[in-house]
Amino acid sequence: MPVTIRDVARAAGVSITTVSHAFNGYEDVGDETKKRVLQVAKDLNYRPSRVARSLVLQQTQSVGLLISDFNANPGSNHFLFDVLAGIHNRLAELGYDVTLLSTTTARQQLISYIDFCTERRLEGVIVMGMRMDDPYMQEVADASLVSVGIDLPILSRHCGYVMTDNVGGAKQGVKHLLSKNHRRIGFVNGHLHAVVSIDRLRGYEDALQDEGIAVDPELIVHSDFLVEGGEKATAALLERRPDVTAIFYASDLMALGGMRHLQKAGRRIPEDVAVVGYDNVDVGQWVVPALTTVGQKRYEMGTSAAEMLVGMLQRKEEPRACVLQAEMVIRQSS
Repeated sequence: MPVTIRDVARAAGVSITTVSHAFNGYEDVGDETKKRVLQVAKDLNYRPSRVARSLVLQQTQSVGLLISDFNANPGSNHFLFDVLAGIHNRLAELGYDVTLLSTTTARQQLISYIDFCTERRLEGVIVMGMRMDDPYMQEVADASLVSVGIDLPILSRHCGYVMTDNVGGAKQGVKHLLSKNHRRIGFVNGHLHAVVSIDRLRGYEDALQDEGIAVDPELIVHSDFLVEGGEKATAALLERRPDVTAIFYASDLMALGGMRHLQKAGRRIPEDVAVVGYDNVDVGQWVVPALTTVGQKRYEMGTSAAEMLVGMLQRKEEPRACVLQAEMVIRQSS
């Protein structure tokens, strides 16, 4: 039979209430009594029920990871996996369960953010993958539920965020191409309802302007962040500007699609067209030529979001903006 709280109380010579209070940090239990109770529990290999503890403390020790359109674009999982691993591993170390939830723009119009989360008894939520025009964007900012956005710069009374310095990262990528004497640099960007697309476009423009080069709208094409989107956007860019000598992509997956099209079109990489991506997903190092990219600390993004959320929940820390630095990973494609 499993050891119960009654067994611990009997062996320690105290009441069941005292055992419960000792485990849950109540101040009405003296240090010596608490020490004795915990030692007896250890000797008996007793593990308190998480359900019972949540009822006492009114805490579920459960947080949600809410991803918009998680199932819609399976190719994006190359980026997501390390972020999810960081979130899961750090929350587990801190004693929290995490529930993976998915939503869509259409579903957000049917149920409010707070109702969506509270009906699942979540203490807090990590949110990622949302578009700027999603209904939940403003609701996350306004809700009393503790939340942390990843790549969503929402800073409010109950919400902080973690993201990469996408402006600085894009500037690094473009300046690397400029250092190779490229002046006609194309930019294949993601959709403009994504915060990262807006920031990476700004970084691209800033890098050119720093060198006194005018931004040419014909060199900029918008697509999605996936392989097929990069392939189609590269075809459109080359048709519009066949004189392009380098292309900066807002994601590695788009860069891989772009490289596929360039090779089909007989363009050598990097001799005819140099290529730089963004994200540093693992597959980039295995293609030929290996992909030069702007690296994001994806695992650290996850751990940082988890630590911020738990700090807000347990220690009432103030929400904050956590901005991680990007770094160039130079390989053969540039």
